[in-house]
Amino acid sequence: MNPRFLLDSCAIIYIVEQQRMKRVAAETIGAASATGNSLFVSPITAWEFGMLFAKGRLRASVTMRDYWDRVVAIKGVNLALMPPEVLMASWSLPGNIHGDPWDRIIAATAREYGFTVMTRDRALLDYAREGHLSALEC
Repeated sequence: MNPRFLLDSCAIIYIVEQQRMKRVAAETIGAASATGNSLFVSPITAWEFGMLFAKGRLRASVTMRDYWDRVVAIKGVNLALMPPEVLMASWSLPGNIHGDPWDRIIAATAREYGFTVMTRDRALLDYAREGHLSALEC
């Protein structure tokens, strides 16, 4: 079975904005996009992007909706499921993870579906180092 990756918001921004990322992450995305069923994005990321747009922390020459459309148009990207069970699990995660609801939902989604989170978020990377999550730094 091919490894499957959940793209955190920072990884998605790197892809959409065509920014440099770590070589192994870029190669992984290239290989995973070719399989068509290995890259995932959480619906919570759309909400996170909306908040980033609203606060002026994510600026783009397009609307938020157009930006999201670019995200889901990335070759090989699929929308991850986010059932109530994942949302409930996000508040009972093992170990030490901070209270950011977006990160908690990303972690719970990855744990539920066996995804490796592609991120540069220190809290998620630290959580992975504790052994509660699989992560790849981008």
